[in-house]
Amino acid sequence: MADSDNDSEGAQNAGNSSFSDLSPREQERFLPLANVTRLMKRAIPANAKISKHTKKTMLECVSEFIIFITDEASDKCQREKRKTINGDDLLWAMTSLGFEDYAKFLKIYLQRFREIEGEKTVAARDKDAASSSSVSGYDYSPSSAAAMMHHL
Repeated sequence: MADSDNDSEGAQNAGNSSFSDLSPREQERFLPLANVTRLMKRAIPANAKISKHTKKTMLECVSEFIIFITDEASDKCQREKRKTINGDDLLWAMTSLGFEDYAKFLKIYLQRFREIEGEKTVAARDKDAASSSSVSGYDYSPSSAAAMMHHL
């Protein structure tokens, strides 16, 4: 039976007694059901419905996939005596586990994300520099200095 689109139940109330029988510690390994449901709804027509069983199954699959990839990346970091898993470790894990088709797209996404974050960092640094270097109405920020040099 399909449920409504405005279903915001947590994973504990997914309607399957076997899931509810899990200890809270075991349930922690699953993503929030509402987040998975929201992503699923983006991929289907607005008038379509998703059954509780389908949501629960997808929740389990997505959570297991993330654990699988993260565990492989974690093993790599331990071998390299590092404590932090980064995006490149996850991409390496996906490729080594046979998910290279997904890793290709995620590599592009990670690169764009890093570029955007880098631009935000530079913009924030320039803003801070501009506000602290302005004296008597003159702007001595690196960007304005470059603009002045360009006009000379």
